[in-house]
Amino acid sequence: MALREPGPCSGGSGDGGGGAGTGGGQDAEPCLALLPWDRFSAWLHCVCVVGFDLELGQAVEVIYPPHSKLTDKEKTSICYLSFPDSNSGCLGDTQFCFRFRRSPGRKVSLCCFLDQLDRDLPVYLKKDPAYYYGYVYFRQVRDKSLKRGYFQKSLVLISKLPYVHLFRTVLKQIAPEYFEKSEAFLEAVCSDVDRWPPPIPGEILHLPIMGIIMKLRIPTYRDKPGTTQIVQNMHQANAQISMALPTVHEVDLFRCFCPVFFHIQMLWELVLLGEPLVVMAPSPSESSETVLALVSCISPLKYCSDFRPYFTIHDSEFKEYTTRTQAPPSVILGVTNPFFAKTLQHWPHIIRIGDIKLPGDVPKQVKVKKLKNLKTLDSKPGVYTSYKPYLNKDEEIVKQLQKGVQQKRPTEAQSVILRRYFLELTESFIIPLERYVASLMPLQKCISPWKSPPQLRHFSQDEFMKTLEKAGPQLTSGLKGDWIGLYRHFLKSPNFDGWFRSRQKEMTQKLEALHLEALCNENLVFWSQKHTEVETVDLVLKLKNKLVAKGISHSSYYKQTNSSAMTESEPASQH
Repeated sequence: MALREPGPCSGGSGDGGGGAGTGGGQDAEPCLALLPWDRFSAWLHCVCVVGFDLELGQAVEVIYPPHSKLTDKEKTSICYLSFPDSNSGCLGDTQFCFRFRRSPGRKVSLCCFLDQLDRDLPVYLKKDPAYYYGYVYFRQVRDKSLKRGYFQKSLVLISKLPYVHLFRTVLKQIAPEYFEKSEAFLEAVCSDVDRWPPPIPGEILHLPIMGIIMKLRIPTYRDKPGTTQIVQNMHQANAQISMALPTVHEVDLFRCFCPVFFHIQMLWELVLLGEPLVVMAPSPSESSETVLALVSCISPLKYCSDFRPYFTIHDSEFKEYTTRTQAPPSVILGVTNPFFAKTLQHWPHIIRIGDIKLPGDVPKQVKVKKLKNLKTLDSKPGVYTSYKPYLNKDEEIVKQLQKGVQQKRPTEAQSVILRRYFLELTESFIIPLERYVASLMPLQKCISPWKSPPQLRHFSQDEFMKTLEKAGPQLTSGLKGDWIGLYRHFLKSPNFDGWFRSRQKEMTQKLEALHLEALCNENLVFWSQKHTEVETVDLVLKLKNKLVAKGISHSSYYKQTNSSAMTESEPASQH
């Protein structure tokens, strides 16, 4: 593939490439020009069709675009994960999602400049380069003309993006028609996706797909947590708009937690602490939605461990996750095969759910049960664990949701209530940590242009615990319980490690930028008169290297730093 010529990166409409515009357009930043299939690659890696062969079993029949690369291991994973387990009765059409590891050593696409869009995303929506998502539309119908008596096929979208709601909506639009029209239709679908503007956070995007236009907005890290910016007045704005998506990534939270919503607070603790968790469900649809709901319940914190919305016995990590010779890893698994009831019986926390339905009556309370009572997948729904929650149970949220069911409140409204509850709980927990970590930042007066940037102070668990007495979660939450114990457990978890590494990186970058600003604000001519020529040249070279390392021009740097003035006495983290 030839190298691209520098050119403006446009998301607006245009002949042969732009599709629909992005609503306000974006600044024409210098970047690599987009070649055919680059727009497609920004959203999807490829589209696969997985069929069932009597002799081979599941097999990838089609990969589109044809130049898309998948290793044999990746194809095998897609084959097994694209079909419901043989024990799951999934007649008709079924949609679900899976996540699998990418093969190491893959070359990065030349359109990697699109990865810079990642920096404007909330942390929980950032791509994980080690994983792909698979979005599946599976059809199983009786067909007497086939030897097996059934037509079984899956249309699968493979993407690095965790945009569950978007791709589920796309599949609903294209899959039924694909099963009737086959490959020519698939080519037309992919051509439409290649007309989409880049997935720029914060922009209003118009995405054409087979005669309709979807309108959506991808969140940014600047958005206030808990707000969903629904695209309003879509028909007034553009008569061509067929649908406006209120979210690109969220699942129906209340529907997913409905079977176990008496225990949502305990489940929040288990996810927050990165505890090994298994969801046993009757089908991949219930399995994947419940796992995705669990992962999202600690938002805006990112769940930093592995999670598999749908996991099978054919997965390459099967032995690693089912061995009894070591403690289960920090991972959330969604499974449907009854075999897992035996192989994962040693896991400390298991959620058993039945069919996810929105009941007309108030859901019955499922009890927390001992793990020894879980023998088969036919066991009664419930949460099987010996875990004792650190916090006292919040009865108010349960009553509020029960009242909503009695009053036939729409499930969307119930989900908003539940999401707000989880958000407030997570924020009450994380604010004291944010406040303490901000105090580790050196003061502005400690930054000298003639010395190396000062280091962040060391995180001290004991020092942090002392701050909780006056500035703990009790300032924002009325929940009682062992908050100290919850923090101690959290500080040992992968979620804390991932969160702290991210904050540490942000603050270190801020210190380097402030140090560079201090250098740029110095009168180098005056300084050079007091120092030797060697010292002056050394300083100029250091300054040049810093600018090159930042990858910014002098003009753009000054534009950036002029807006970040601060007082001598304030911590650098305030800016």
